[in-house]
Amino acid sequence: MPILALALVLAGCGFHLQGALKAPPEMARTYISASELHSQFYRALSASLEAEGVDVVDSPTEATAIFTIEFDLTDQRVLSVSARNVPTEYEVFYTIRYSLQSGEKTLLEPQELTLTRSYTYNAALVLGKASEEELLRDAIVKDLVRIVSKQISLLQ
Repeated sequence: MPILALALVLAGCGFHLQGALKAPPEMARTYISASELHSQFYRALSASLEAEGVDVVDSPTEATAIFTIEFDLTDQRVLSVSARNVPTEYEVFYTIRYSLQSGEKTLLEPQELTLTRSYTYNAALVLGKASEEELLRDAIVKDLVRIVSKQISLLQ
């Protein structure tokens, strides 16, 4: 009985579980234009679009829409150093610039998005910290794809 009451309260307040994001009909066959076809963002975006039912095509002539990744850049920078000038904290960042066109119609104006994560560094734990950096970069890419997918789903 308490579960039913909770469901009624949530339904009454307008709460809905967020399902899969839907791409607009103009994106039925989408070409992803990018200089780096093996970047983490390119691969994750392509997989996400396909999961949303978009046919990602290999040629712009076959496409109903073109998603352009103008640049896709990831790196890290030192955030803090010890008294001996040894890095103790790093920041991983991932920046993308992208736009979306369908024929002559601009669906998404060119925009730039940067996400960052920081982590502490210990020279005694080099292998673990390298793994942590890669996990942070993967999380950033998932967040970038989620943000872009949400923007696309709002186009409907």
